[in-house]
Amino acid sequence: MIDFRSDTVTKPTPAMFDAMMHAKVGDDVFGEDESINQLESLSADMFGMEAGLFCPSGTMTNQIAIKCHTQPGNEVICDTMSHIYQYEGGGIAFNSGCSVRLIQGDNGRVTAEQVKASVNPDDIHKPPSTLVSLENTSNRGGGSCYNFEEILLIKKVCSENNMILHLDGARLFNALVAKNETPKQYGEAFESISICLSKGLGTPVGSVLLGKKDFIKKARRLRKVFGGGMRQAGFMAAAGTYALQNHIERLATDHQHAKQLAEALQQKDCVGTILPVETNIVIFEVKGRLTATEFVHKLQEQNMLMFAISPTMVRMVLHLDITQQMVQQTIDAINRL
Repeated sequence: MIDFRSDTVTKPTPAMFDAMMHAKVGDDVFGEDESINQLESLSADMFGMEAGLFCPSGTMTNQIAIKCHTQPGNEVICDTMSHIYQYEGGGIAFNSGCSVRLIQGDNGRVTAEQVKASVNPDDIHKPPSTLVSLENTSNRGGGSCYNFEEILLIKKVCSENNMILHLDGARLFNALVAKNETPKQYGEAFESISICLSKGLGTPVGSVLLGKKDFIKKARRLRKVFGGGMRQAGFMAAAGTYALQNHIERLATDHQHAKQLAEALQQKDCVGTILPVETNIVIFEVKGRLTATEFVHKLQEQNMLMFAISPTMVRMVLHLDITQQMVQQTIDAINRL
């Protein structure tokens, strides 16, 4: 099968697997796993931040960050398509007891003006606006990237209103490659950043939460409360270190493959709107003679997997297990529809 369902479906490369097998491990709850310590230090240094915390998932790193930054009864501001709102099981309410102010942004991206307009006044009838969370790239926005200047404007709004700025950077490295930006730019703009290692970077599991030392100390306690305290997890962390050292620049290949697929889809009468392709995600409308589900089934019959994310929309995600030959096979299959 050629699997476009997600960039989470990848298998470790032989070199990554070798790094995992030679990992130096210990009990991480005691702080004694050398490979985890190395990954946390490497990640923090990349972003110019003080410390990092290795967790099993991006959902956990996001939810720990929200819990650290808020009190029950506070309000979190985010885009309506944000992963923290759409795909984390209601964790904002369940874990942190917070309400959410949703913004209808542009393919998952909000503006400083929208954030400013969403801040609650100092009124006992309203929850205090405490935290702003951005997602870069935006999953439901088709892998869309923020303009960094807009992020700085949002940061200014947060500073003026005593709010904290968190980044769900599940696919941040895709944005860095696409926009020719640096991790340190983001480390300076955000109080906390969550980066996923198991998406475009291709590791089996894991995310890292980044921030100041006192924040990460608090986060480490919450990780234990959330059931995320791990023992000899350095085998997984070694995969993350390998990915950060070897799999970032190659993300440009995934972006190019995504553009090739979008160009092929554009030629079909059964394909309508295609969200702008900036990184490794292609989201497109199916119309006319096919439904989204029928489109997916026809490609599945030719050993190609993808998701119908709504009755009319399909998502394809490129990753390191998709070769140029596979892309061409898929284009040929699309042409035959």
